[in-house]
Amino acid sequence: MTKKTVSLLVLPVVLLGALSQGSAQMPMAAFWQSTVLPLSLFVGNVTGGNGYLDATGASARFQNPTGISVDVSGNLYVSDDSPQGGATVIRKITSGGVVTTFAGTPSLYGIVDGTGSGASFNGPNGIGVDGSGNVFVADVYNQTIRKITPVGVVSTFAGTAGSGGSTDGTGAAARFNQPNGAAVDGSGNAYVADTVNHTIRKITPAGVVTTLAGSAGSSGVADGTGAAARFNGPQGIAVASGTLYVADSGNFTIRKITPAGVVTTLAGTAGSYGSADGTGAAAQFTRPGGLAVDASSVVYVADTNANTIRKITSAGVVTTLAGTAGAVGSADATGAAARFSGPSGVTVDASNHLYVADTYNHVIRMVATLTGVVTTPIGTANVVGSADGTGAAARFNSPSTSVAIDGAGNVYVADSNNHTIRKATPAGVVTTFAGTAGTSGSTDATGAAARFNNPAGIAVDASNNVYVVDKFNCTVRKITSAGVVTTLAGTAGSCGNSDGTGAAARFGYANGLAIDASGNLYVADTNDMTIRKITPAGVVTTLAGTAGSYGSADGTGAAARFGYPYGIASTAAGTVYVADTHNFTIRKITPGGVVTTLAGTAASQGSADGTGAAARFDFPKALALNQAGILFVADSGNNTIRRLTPAGYVKTIIGLPPLGYVNLGTLPTHLARPVGIAISAGTMYITTVGGIVTSPAP
Repeated sequence: MTKKTVSLLVLPVVLLGALSQGSAQMPMAAFWQSTVLPLSLFVGNVTGGNGYLDATGASARFQNPTGISVDVSGNLYVSDDSPQGGATVIRKITSGGVVTTFAGTPSLYGIVDGTGSGASFNGPNGIGVDGSGNVFVADVYNQTIRKITPVGVVSTFAGTAGSGGSTDGTGAAARFNQPNGAAVDGSGNAYVADTVNHTIRKITPAGVVTTLAGSAGSSGVADGTGAAARFNGPQGIAVASGTLYVADSGNFTIRKITPAGVVTTLAGTAGSYGSADGTGAAAQFTRPGGLAVDASSVVYVADTNANTIRKITSAGVVTTLAGTAGAVGSADATGAAARFSGPSGVTVDASNHLYVADTYNHVIRMVATLTGVVTTPIGTANVVGSADGTGAAARFNSPSTSVAIDGAGNVYVADSNNHTIRKATPAGVVTTFAGTAGTSGSTDATGAAARFNNPAGIAVDASNNVYVVDKFNCTVRKITSAGVVTTLAGTAGSCGNSDGTGAAARFGYANGLAIDASGNLYVADTNDMTIRKITPAGVVTTLAGTAGSYGSADGTGAAARFGYPYGIASTAAGTVYVADTHNFTIRKITPGGVVTTLAGTAASQGSADGTGAAARFDFPKALALNQAGILFVADSGNNTIRRLTPAGYVKTIIGLPPLGYVNLGTLPTHLARPVGIAISAGTMYITTVGGIVTSPAP
């Protein structure tokens, strides 16, 4: 969307005033409905990647799909979880690609048995399905094995939530220690890779648990029978014709177990980490995760850390079916040209279609077992890169914690993982303003010859000079409108917390940057827990906080305390606002250094709207001010944009917490991990996933 289109939707001043009246304001849902404001793409690719959305095919969204299994009818079951909160559910995918939530409630961790959304899980991973369509889930952090009937009724099949151990027994009397892998044989017996116990467990249909191989608490690498065998953190497990196959992740090997419990090593050599193809002991794996086995006893391995899918014949011959070791990406292609990102689970159906839970691409991939052709039938991966271009044709790689706009409406963003500074015209034409993609360093120079190292915060002065927090260089850089880069303060490679002038100053992995009307810069010096000030002459002082002192105290100057502050904004007169990220609060600092808490309560994480201490945030990352003094907060952990009045009233205006994915269109809608925000002429620019989106700023 062009800037011209956005400007037609700028809100009238009267409505802005009405919205700032706290509890007297128009209900936000009705406000959005009456004004039909859009969230629109400005530049980049933002609609792929992680999220949570039941839909069909490429329209579906996953958080972190890990375990995957298939039933006799060709339906797929996927454990979808995220350590930062997210799905925490079991998803079902029909043979027609329709994705639904089979059991669990998004973002609700627990151990509740129940039907469908009435159940809860805590770290679901490995999945197995029996011939009757019952689904068995290794519920890792609940230390249990859960069972889900074909109609979605969830029960705890074995183990007791919160009670880790290694006891054999029936049902709730049994104990597990972070079980990860699960598989079911033709007789309905379930097998579990009991990871932290370093054992393989067997559960009969009646729930009787025994230890088939290995000895609890004894990690190692011995082949042998039953308790004489040793494993090291087994993860994936698969079964065919009574024979078990185990991804012995800590040993970098694939093991085989007969029905009698005789353990041998099928492929790989314990302690030999790598990606070599070969036969038996000559092959190498990095961290083998999920396994699948077909009717011909061919084993498929998600070699997670190598980002590849491996194939092992019954004779132990290992080849790489798809992907290239060490090459991360999301490309659909054939064999070595395909790209994965942390594939965790694999399953193979009766027609020898191999499905992969491609965890960090947040999609389900399909691999042709004979040709290695990779496609993505379910979900859409986030596409990262460094392409210049217009609108959706541009590519970014983690645009960072702030975005800035010059007097002509040009938008600047620190493209952190590309180590570059990007510029977008009001029409959305993206160029690389300084630095070279993929090349880090600290060189002062012009344009592409300059070097940065994970640049973060960014600001623009009245003369269109751009200032950048060069995070991993521990410096603040200046870029003229002609692209000439110099170091304003700090010395590359010398991190610390010293005040001083120019190169004598020290910073400690700072993030946010703001500027006032006098040209003074304000830096959220994140790891030092301080807010720094830099004059136009490069004199650096500490405005508030004490280096290395974590806390949440209000006070003046050094008496104040912060908790990893990220985002920062400034008025023309030098009043500073801070996103105090790990305190989950928004702080205010007067020009004299007096710090108060404007909204939120320290150590109280959440998503509540309200006034002052009653409001709740979840890792707020960036701030922006409009001309009316309204503060806008990129509340990253909630996947929302919050509106904060001078009186401290907080209202959520974009995003529906806690689920994170970008859904362009009428507000309110979904947003994913907003980390940068700026406002110009009534338009809000938000950095998210792989680009920048826009919305009117009410």
